Amino acid sequence: MPRRKPRGRPLDGWLIIDKPPGLTSTDVVNRVRRALDAQKAGHGGTLDPLATGVLPVAFGAATKTVPYVMDGTKLYRFTLRFGEARETDDADGKVTATTDDRPSDDRIETALRQFLGDIMQIPPAFSAVKVSGERAYDMAREGRAPVLEPRPARVDRFELIGRPDPDHAVFEVASGKGVYMRSLARDLAIACGTLGHVAALRRLRVGPFDEAQAIPLDKVRSNDDTAPAPPDLLLPVATALADIPALALTDAEASDLRHGQAISMVVLIGRIPGSADPQGGLVRAMAGGRVIGLARLEDGMLKPERVL
Repeated sequence: MPRRKPRGRPLDGWLIIDKPPGLTSTDVVNRVRRALDAQKAGHGGTLDPLATGVLPVAFGAATKTVPYVMDGTKLYRFTLRFGEARETDDADGKVTATTDDRPSDDRIETALRQFLGDIMQIPPAFSAVKVSGERAYDMAREGRAPVLEPRPARVDRFELIGRPDPDHAVFEVASGKGVYMRSLARDLAIACGTLGHVAALRRLRVGPFDEAQAIPLDKVRSNDDTAPAPPDLLLPVATALADIPALALTDAEASDLRHGQAISMVVLIGRIPGSADPQGGLVRAMAGGRVIGLARLEDGMLKPERVL
């Protein structure tokens, strides 16, 4: 039987949405995919329904670059509400315990230090982590408390930036992949001798994308209700790779890379960017001003990793 033609337009690129509260990341992806009548779309990093801010949505060929966006540094701002533990570790969950203890700024600053650098973190019970093949949030919703093991996490910056009142504190966090802000808030409160949860959360940056590029979800629509939104809203696929060092190739080298052939680093001497790690570092392969794909420097060779 002939293959069914995919529905929608074959669009390629990135759309950076300023996610509103109350929707899941998947909800947002489905809405913009329908608005643009796109064949294929996915997001570059989940945000909880309570959260707002930068949600990169990839279309077509851009979905190949999603892992590199998700590996980038993320910047968050959140408000921690002291005195209440909640089952979801955020304001959407039921209160499970309370305390009258409110930490001083000095106690908070002292406790922050143990959450910097490479740490171990237990994900929230209401998370997508799998336990024996089941999602933790499915188990939690059924009243079966999941047993979650600590996971490695990297926190590059964790700063107290405001204290509106004794019940609340505002923080900014720069972190690596897979760090849960809800866990940071919960664990920081405990380290301060109290309880707490995330009352508000906003993501300010994901890899190369920041909130200055983000557009409100309700702006992603056509002036004509019967026509899809214009594709000129999209950023180029290569925008997602802007943080990766660029390496210029000749047309012949680019052709070799496209066909899966490795290139000796000897012939690339003088062109390898200084910011690229020659022992396993990733580079953005360029030819004629265009991104050919991603390649890795290892064992004295430039090896293709992802051809776009």
